[in-house]
Amino acid sequence: MSDVRAQDAAKPQERMVVDARELVYDRDKNTVSAVGDVQILYQGRTIEADRVVYDRQSKRVVATGNARITESNGTVITGDRFNLTDDFRDGFIDSLRVVNTDKTRFSAPRAERTDGEVFVFDKGIYTACEPCVDNPEKPPFWQVRAARIIHKKSEQMIYYEDARLEFAGVPIAYVPFMSGPDATVKRKTGFLSPVFINTSALGYGIGLPYFINLAPNYDVTLTPTYLTRQGLLGQAEWRHRFSNGSYNIRVAGIFQQDKKAFLSSPFGAGDDKFRGSIETSGKVFLNPRWNFNWDIAGSTDRFFFKNYRIRSESITASTYLQESTSTVALSGQSDSAWFDMRGYYFQPLSYVDWQKQQPVVLPTVDYNKRVHKPSMIGGELSFNVNITHLTREAAAFKELPQQKTYLITTPQYSLFDGCAVYQKDTCLIRGLAGSVARATAEVAWRRNFVDPAGQIWTPYASVRADIFSVNPNTTNYANANVRTIADASDEVFGRVMPTAGLLYRFPFVASNAWGTHILEPVAQIVARPNETNSYRVANEDAQSTVFDDTNLFEWNKFSGYDRVEGGVRGNIGLRYSGTFGKESYANLLVGQSYHLGGRNPFATGDLVNAGLDSGLDTRRSDYVVRGQYSPFAGLLFQGGARFDESNFEAQRIDGSAVFSHSVFSTSIGYSRYEPQPKLGIPRRREGLLLSQSFKFAQFWSVRGSVLFDLDKFKYDRERYRDAYTTYIANPASITAPIYPKTGPFQTASLSLGLRYQDECTIFDIAYSQSYADRQAGAKEDTRTVMFRLELRTLGEISYSQNLGATSTGDGVASK
Repeated sequence: MSDVRAQDAAKPQERMVVDARELVYDRDKNTVSAVGDVQILYQGRTIEADRVVYDRQSKRVVATGNARITESNGTVITGDRFNLTDDFRDGFIDSLRVVNTDKTRFSAPRAERTDGEVFVFDKGIYTACEPCVDNPEKPPFWQVRAARIIHKKSEQMIYYEDARLEFAGVPIAYVPFMSGPDATVKRKTGFLSPVFINTSALGYGIGLPYFINLAPNYDVTLTPTYLTRQGLLGQAEWRHRFSNGSYNIRVAGIFQQDKKAFLSSPFGAGDDKFRGSIETSGKVFLNPRWNFNWDIAGSTDRFFFKNYRIRSESITASTYLQESTSTVALSGQSDSAWFDMRGYYFQPLSYVDWQKQQPVVLPTVDYNKRVHKPSMIGGELSFNVNITHLTREAAAFKELPQQKTYLITTPQYSLFDGCAVYQKDTCLIRGLAGSVARATAEVAWRRNFVDPAGQIWTPYASVRADIFSVNPNTTNYANANVRTIADASDEVFGRVMPTAGLLYRFPFVASNAWGTHILEPVAQIVARPNETNSYRVANEDAQSTVFDDTNLFEWNKFSGYDRVEGGVRGNIGLRYSGTFGKESYANLLVGQSYHLGGRNPFATGDLVNAGLDSGLDTRRSDYVVRGQYSPFAGLLFQGGARFDESNFEAQRIDGSAVFSHSVFSTSIGYSRYEPQPKLGIPRRREGLLLSQSFKFAQFWSVRGSVLFDLDKFKYDRERYRDAYTTYIANPASITAPIYPKTGPFQTASLSLGLRYQDECTIFDIAYSQSYADRQAGAKEDTRTVMFRLELRTLGEISYSQNLGATSTGDGVASK
């Protein structure tokens, strides 16, 4: 083998490196031929072939036999025959195949390259799919076949003439002309994938987003959407990124053409001609430790986002909670401290919630500082500060033991919770009208000591001070009813709570043929004076008290700052953990809490009865249990429960089993919570969730889940009984109610899905259904079919369709 290197005389500053078995000079034809395993490197390109002939007169290079060019960017071009200029920039290629660095592919019987950057593929084919390993000639899952494909690298665009989209070689769509950016493009002005929509209130609609790349760091997207029933919906999004942050602004609006498609107020926005929204979110880093961030949304009405399928990052939506949350915050963090100051505005998105009962929180401030191993005392010293101020226009009530009275009642509907008798034992105040403020500061210390026997002692001490300012508003709406339940005078008062406690643990470790076992008895005692002013506190952030294994050994078991534990309390428990081999493990905790002295704060209650019916409101608490067991990797059983301390009846149960495998996964979840009549929850809540997914082929999978409300049939019969009583009293003006047919296994929600996903395609179709629930503002079931198809590098198309009747919770009139 010979190694021949020649220097291009025309460009002495650049070298051409030729590697071949032999080099043949033909003086008669004035050609130079490189023969056998030829490799030529020039200007960042590499050409490989069995034979390369250079014609000195025409200055053309002809490569034949396994010809291949590798561009400087990694793109690989193969063909049967290359006829190129001497710099490899221009020429003709037979049986061309191009593989780009992003795994996209072009092929054509013949192609031409001009100016080193324009490729014209005659009868070209483009795809982003990998060829079949067993049969490379088999058509890919999808491809675009066109009379001509023109790739202009300088424009970073690909043009298709007389194009057909084929799936598995079968044409399904024809486009006379289309274009799109190539794989090197991250941002480029042009049309995006269309958006399709169809609902009973909007009709059929199509939106065509147009992206405008104004600069590398900011852009705008305009999306006009034509709706056959409502006219033109306009949407725009502005995005801007700068050196220390980014933000976006989104607006939407429409002048409705058919207002009758929507219900009138308060159930819908059928009275409005113009409807719209504006949103903005962003984050600015002031320095490495501090940032300012916001997420703000507002709309002309609570139904707009849902009616017009507007994407909003502010929306929190579930079966029982639909609201838009706006927040503005200043945050800072160091290695040992954290600060956050923010404000909240809540916009409910269901007709059952009243905007005037929603609090405006401004500000809420949190600060936490930890000092590790302070001199003299060691351990950890922490400082905690919270300041909260909120206002609301109308007081929020909850009737005991069951909600049957409403602030607005007509023969057709009832809205907004009220009380028949506004007294402490029959009515809760979920939120005071007016303004409420609280400032809290706490300093705490703890330290671990391990004695020679292996016992772990953790002493704890803290001092907390709170100051409250309560200014109720007892005018307008139903606010005056607060006077018969609580002190409605303006007042400022304080609370100081010193705490001392000790946590004791003594782990025992044993190993045997089964594995390693750790048995650890745990005991804790906490001493405080009695809590004061619990009935004067407008409890806003500590309304939910769930006693379980997670807070058994917490120094303060209330969920927020407005309430604080008082008196002397002891907590005991037994922990077990074991590992069995490499993959199997188990753990278990059993415990109970005792009120040893002073006034039990969980038995005292407040304006919302926080702590009552919690399992902590007796001298001996309920028993709490939590366990996990995994016999092998991929299978996990876990559960937790709370049992009545006197009769061991289950008060709260949560259990699940999860199995996960590369082909099949399934999970079962069960929960049951007993009634809490002192909190206005008169019925048991019980549910069963089943979820599965199965990969039945290489790229195909199915999934499904169903949630059963095991107690809803009782609620339906209670509502029927009440409605029938009302009907008997006034049969002339009210339609007779229909007896419910629901059973114990009432479907609360159902979802099914089919998915195909490979390296170039994602296809997904899903069906979902959720039952009607008054708390969600829905009177009829909601059923939706969603479709999505994504072709890598070409774009994505999605579509959703509501089936059957439309829920009045959406503010939409029935057909």
